[in-house]
Amino acid sequence: MKRSFDEHRVRRVADLGGAWKFLTDPCDLGEAEGWQNGLPAGESVSVPTLWNNEVGLLQYEGAAWYERQFYTAGGTLRFVFESVMTAADVWLDGERLGSHYGGFTAFDFIVRDVKAGEHTLTVRADSRFDAQSIPQKRVDWYNFGGIARDVWVETLEGICVLNNHLTYTLSDDLSTATVRAVLSLCNADERETTSRVAVSVGEKLIFDGSITLGAGEALSLTTDGVEMKDIKLWSCEEPTLYTVTASTDTDDLIDRTGFRLVEVGEGRILLNGRRVELRGVNRHEDYPGFGFAFPKNLMKRDIDIMLDLGCNTVRGSHYPNAKYFVDLLDERGMLFWSEVPIWGVGFSEETLGDPTVVARGLAMHREMVRDYYNHPSIIIWGMHNEIKSETENAYAMTERYYSFLREAGGNRLITHASNHPMNDICFAFSDIISLNMYYGWYDQTSVGGAPDWEGFLENFRARRAALGMSDKPVIMSEFGAGALYGCHDHFDRIRWSEEYQSDVLEHCLRLFHDDPAVEGFYVWQFCNTRTSLEAGRDRARTFNNKGILDEYRNPKIAYHTVKRLYEQFKKEIEA
Repeated sequence: MKRSFDEHRVRRVADLGGAWKFLTDPCDLGEAEGWQNGLPAGESVSVPTLWNNEVGLLQYEGAAWYERQFYTAGGTLRFVFESVMTAADVWLDGERLGSHYGGFTAFDFIVRDVKAGEHTLTVRADSRFDAQSIPQKRVDWYNFGGIARDVWVETLEGICVLNNHLTYTLSDDLSTATVRAVLSLCNADERETTSRVAVSVGEKLIFDGSITLGAGEALSLTTDGVEMKDIKLWSCEEPTLYTVTASTDTDDLIDRTGFRLVEVGEGRILLNGRRVELRGVNRHEDYPGFGFAFPKNLMKRDIDIMLDLGCNTVRGSHYPNAKYFVDLLDERGMLFWSEVPIWGVGFSEETLGDPTVVARGLAMHREMVRDYYNHPSIIIWGMHNEIKSETENAYAMTERYYSFLREAGGNRLITHASNHPMNDICFAFSDIISLNMYYGWYDQTSVGGAPDWEGFLENFRARRAALGMSDKPVIMSEFGAGALYGCHDHFDRIRWSEEYQSDVLEHCLRLFHDDPAVEGFYVWQFCNTRTSLEAGRDRARTFNNKGILDEYRNPKIAYHTVKRLYEQFKKEIEA
């Protein structure tokens, strides 16, 4: 199951996971030697998989090939890949279908007139970094290579629905929604075809019409607005979801959404008109032995742990997470911050101005919005994290991304996470100001203009006022300290001990909760995660050890400290 519900009842879908042949290509000889026509050797691996988890391949960065045979009854086929790290080239029976760049969003290829019988699907994945890659090589997570998420093939017949965004506006009293569907349609037949197209939201039919498309023709259709009265709002306490069904005579696409309003006002974040304090964690989609190929049952377990912690939000640092995970957040009423992997100091000022890099980043934003638009849990779009946001190239990039997300991203808050708070020039393009600071762990005096948290918060409030942005809420998007699981001390609170980490987080969280400018906080981080080999030289065990759980989700002392504080803060906010 690719989602937490069935997306199709009519369309035929076949899973292409399981056993694939696999072969590394360190010298880039594969295509020249015709590997797309059949791999000369290889071993069997189970897809989804990441090759760095295989014995002897932890440090392998480069190209590798995957090959799978499958049977089809023929016709028009759509091959869907949820995630291939990082660049992908795809062939069917030796014929090139196309390529895709970007490891965390889905892509597909539609092939017409496929004959019935056995066929071979071949994928070349390339995990290498270069001057134009996103992310850049200096990145503080392990950027695995391989087919990270599910692969499947769909049989398309007649007029098909490839995508459906449900847009809506809410009445002033939030009891009525005016809804529209934005459909991506295509004709899979080799002749002109006419079909009924219907869209329903819950029990409400919002569109019923007839569409004619020529052979292979595609169309974007926006329906007229229809009022839905007495709607039930989606919230953390009552995460009401509506099934959205788009159907034709030969096809269907099922999704879910929830009605809610997220906005900022007078320095507050409001959900459905009520103040919400964001109490959360940063979470990488990583687990030992799996990496990004994260098992679905462990996704549920992570959410169970976060809810036990008292979180009402999680940040998907630093890339779009699996749609199944976001489905579960929709169901459980947990708010989500989704962003693209434009991360950190690896991006030089020159790189931030490279037209290819900027265009790749925009494409990643487009794909994130395309695939995740209907999820009510997503209340924040993140444009980038810890880049050189004091530079003109960063300003131009941020303005471009903000304009796109404001126009196309639906009812969400837009932000970027800054570690240059006193000279960042991009805050005008963020609805909330998000700050990554690590007083108590790194020396932050040079970037924060103060020797401690209290001084920094006071200085930044003054800068926010000087910028005329006192009405913009502040989010502490990263803060924390490292601790080695099981490392303890009695009295001295030494660095790397669980006691030291717990003390740092308690000090931070109490300050943030009591600060009138701060409307939320995301502890860095949920659990320990493997880092890149570059960053790992400065990380014990080549892990980022700032997790309040270890990599296997065993709690450190800080977990219980954060849980106690989050429960206390919730009671105070609701009082």
